[in-house]
Amino acid sequence: MLIAAAPAEPPVVRVRLDTTAGPITLAIDYRHAPKTAVNFLQYVDDGRLDGTSFYRASRKAGHPDLGFVQGGIGTDARRKLDMLPLEPTSQTGLRHVSGAISMARYANPASGSANFSLLVGPSPNLDAKPGSPGYAVFGHVLSGMEVVKRMLAMPTAPGGDEDMKDQMLVRPVTIVHAVRLDGTAKPTGRPKVWLMFKGL
Repeated sequence: MLIAAAPAEPPVVRVRLDTTAGPITLAIDYRHAPKTAVNFLQYVDDGRLDGTSFYRASRKAGHPDLGFVQGGIGTDARRKLDMLPLEPTSQTGLRHVSGAISMARYANPASGSANFSLLVGPSPNLDAKPGSPGYAVFGHVLSGMEVVKRMLAMPTAPGGDEDMKDQMLVRPVTIVHAVRLDGTAKPTGRPKVWLMFKGL
């Protein structure tokens, strides 16, 4: 008896984020950034982004209407899956244009997880270039840019560490629910540790 192969992902998978600031629909680029796309979709399909937040608004000096907002699991290790290898823009051909979705990481290029940024205005400085691996773009905002811009304009608290100084939102925006709109959900089946301690 032949067993049918699992259906392939569509080249672009739409994901809707229902947030307390309004809905945002993302187009996840599976064709050009497959590793980063699969990683992000695992967090979506597992429900690991539900109840997380957009917590950072980074505005460009002199241009407060430009910059990016960052969200995801933050430092919640209970939701974290495996470390994600970097898919640089020099490899994928994607760029940090306005509306791009970029995977956040630490100093180690292979340290991405489920924290991501939505760009308002281009940021070519985040692309890969000689001497700098840059960050991974893995899609773009399909609808809801007005929500992203509204979050970028929200009040931020003074202080914080050097990289995020004066950029943390006073009132983070909750990602109530993240759901894919295309293809078939593929939950990892790994323990949902954060739910075990819910309400404690």
